[in-house]
Amino acid sequence: MITGLTEYSESLKAAKKNSEDRKQKTELRSDLFSAVWSLFGKEIIMSESVGLFSRQIALIAVVLVLHTYIGLHIIRRTLIFSDLVLDQLAAFGALVGVALHIAYGSPLSYLLAMSAVLFGSLLLALINPKNREIPREAVIGILYALALVISLLLTDKLPGGDIYVEKTLTGYLSWVSWPLVIVTIIVYIALLLFHYKLRHKFIALAENPQTLKNEKLWDFLLFTTQGIITVLIVPIAGVLLAYAFLMIPAAIATMFTRKWAGAVVLGWSIGFVACLIGLGSSYFFNFPYGPSLVLSLGAFFIGALVLRSLRYRKGYE
Repeated sequence: MITGLTEYSESLKAAKKNSEDRKQKTELRSDLFSAVWSLFGKEIIMSESVGLFSRQIALIAVVLVLHTYIGLHIIRRTLIFSDLVLDQLAAFGALVGVALHIAYGSPLSYLLAMSAVLFGSLLLALINPKNREIPREAVIGILYALALVISLLLTDKLPGGDIYVEKTLTGYLSWVSWPLVIVTIIVYIALLLFHYKLRHKFIALAENPQTLKNEKLWDFLLFTTQGIITVLIVPIAGVLLAYAFLMIPAAIATMFTRKWAGAVVLGWSIGFVACLIGLGSSYFFNFPYGPSLVLSLGAFFIGALVLRSLRYRKGYE
């Protein structure tokens, strides 16, 4: 019996020792993992951040070219809210997809957004009151309000609808990938070639619309172009940033030149620098991408207003 107790005691000691050995090995692996992570983990995160930043900058550089050009048309024709109508309709189309259990940002979601935008482009081209008491901009503002309200009514019935409202307004730039950048480049080049080929018609639409035989057709083509770039950018940038991309660089350029080519170059250059600062600040201060970019573009716009005012005063001194 004594021998049995001795063997049992020794087996307990051996089990305890094995348990301690396993615990020690687990702690050693944990320490080793922590050491490796401290050496390479931060570098991996930094590398991913640099890659995302590069993709975002590449997308912004491409987007700003055509947005600035279309923005010049919108400003010179005082169709200021037309982009908001199309932006909101693109968001509405994507939200319809969510209600139908279609993933937000998927190809089918883009198709629904494009359908809504084409409908909006047709309305914008056809509804052009000749009565001076009802300006076209008032009609466009009403269309925007309707597009916004119907989007809010839809999201009210969706689970987590408030999250989708925030997504459509502020976007989600973390979705930017190289395939998306490449697709955007291809589409934008095609649209730029289309507008360059027909530049005399589109410029006449902005400067001398009475010389065109079918003004509504050219209106529809312009709004459709605007709609295509809207569909591409709204799921990522959101309604507010998409509007800022279109309006602010073009508005700044319009203050300093009437030449189309010069205005596009100037607007793109200032817009790109502003976006670079805004995007950098969002990383540095951990701010949301969209609001940071809008705020930076807005600051440059205010600076341009001040500079224009100073130049104007000097001209009269």
